[in-house]
Amino acid sequence: MSKTGLNYKGYTGSCEVSFEDACLHGKILFIDDLVTFEGETPSQLNDAFKAAVDRYCDYCEKAGKPANKPYRGSFNVRTGPDTHKRIAAAAHSLGIGLNDFVVKSINAQLQQLVNSRS
Repeated sequence: MSKTGLNYKGYTGSCEVSFEDACLHGKILFIDDLVTFEGETPSQLNDAFKAAVDRYCDYCEKAGKPANKPYRGSFNVRTGPDTHKRIAAAAHSLGIGLNDFVVKSINAQLQQLVNSRS
């Protein structure tokens, strides 16, 4: 397990504590299907998470359906017409496409966030 959470084969898992049941439990995040797992220790939870991912992928393959991937690399952004026009004009003035402008802008904001936390 890492400081950033449970990660395996491109999937991310949550970790929650149940004091009532004296166990740790979680679910695979950022997919449409509900896949849960549990363990009594962090090591057991990590193993259960990996097993849950493997079972989920195996199930999807046997069922002939694609497994949800947490991040497809695309998402819709609603900006409103005026902002859309301004972004398109800015991208054009830089000689790049709208998508490249948005990606560069997001990466710049992420870098600024990282720098502010250092």
